[in-house]
Order: sequence, then C-alpha cells, then structure tokens
Amino acid sequence: MHRVEATIFAASEPVGRETLARIVGKSCSVDLLIDDIREELRGRPYDLVAVAGGWKHLTRPAYADAIRRAVGGNERAADLTQSEVLVLMCIGYFQPITRAELSSFFGKEISRDFIGHLRGAGLIASGPRSPTPGAPYTYVTTKEFLLEFGLDTLRDLPDFQALEDAGLLSKERLLAGDTMPELAGAHQNAGVDMDE
Repeated sequence: MHRVEATIFAASEPVGRETLARIVGKSCSVDLLIDDIREELRGRPYDLVAVAGGWKHLTRPAYADAIRRAVGGNERAADLTQSEVLVLMCIGYFQPITRAELSSFFGKEISRDFIGHLRGAGLIASGPRSPTPGAPYTYVTTKEFLLEFGLDTLRDLPDFQALEDAGLLSKERLLAGDTMPELAGAHQNAGVDMDE
C-alpha cells in the first residue's frame, strides 16, 4: 500500500492501473489498495482522486481558496472566459466536432484564433478529419482537459439529457451567452494539484 501511495505522490501525472500493477504485482487488487489508502486519508486535507485515467493526490476542494491565496496555483481554468468554457463544454459533449459545427451551434463564427488559444492551453487537440466535403479538422478534448476539470473520463461529464430535462442547460441559453453556474464553475470543484 505504501509503495502505491508513494508512487502516486511522487508522480507529476495521474498514475494508471497498469503502472500500479507493475509495482505490486498483478495478483494484488489495485482497487482495494486505493480504497485502503483513501480510508487512511479520510479527514486529511487531501485525497487520492481518480482523474484522467489514473490516480493523483489532490487537495480537497474546501481548501482550494486558501491554497491559492497562500501559494498561488494553476489559474488556467480560472482564466478561461465564459465563451471558452462554453466551447470546451460543447467539444466535450459532441466530440469529434468541427469548427463549422461549433459556429453553427453558437450561431456565430468560432475563429481559428479562438480554437488556437484552446489548443495552445492544451485543452483540445485535432481529432480525425471529418467525412464531410473538404475533410475539415475535428477537435477533441485532451487529458489536460480531464485534469483541469477533475474528470476521470468523459463519462464523468454531467448527463447532457438530464441537464436539459432539469432546465439547467439548453441550446437557447447557450446561444444567449447565459452560462449555467453549475457548469461554468465546475473547474472550481477540482482540487489543487499537490505538485503545484
């Protein structure tokens, strides 16, 4: 158990199941070890969190503001504009998606510079070419996107249909530029990376 915890603590990226299995042997249950470690961390200001296909030590969300005030931290998500969060949300839900499809969804042009900024931040990448005429590039989210928003996989995104049914999300509200605080503030629910 201590070897697993030490490996995760020392790693700068989330540590996957395969890596942990090499450390403890394939006959050992990684999930049970993770559960035991998380139990030992109960009540501590940090936890072991499943994110981006692996595990990582993150501070608990209740301490994020105090940590940022004291030592700073990753401000990338906090620096995203409302428009960038909305476009990222659409790419997350509808990937792979072309720039033209994004522009159509929002009813206004999504510029190459806008996409370039999200790519430069490492939150999106080029996906497969679209089968539509001209074979335009598509865009997909990245591992950095998962890390930034504290998601293990894209399946952890809130259920789109349930959000629509609950009245929390609608295309009309998106087009009007009315962000839903529940979604736009989702990055604030992710803990602070212990390595920052």
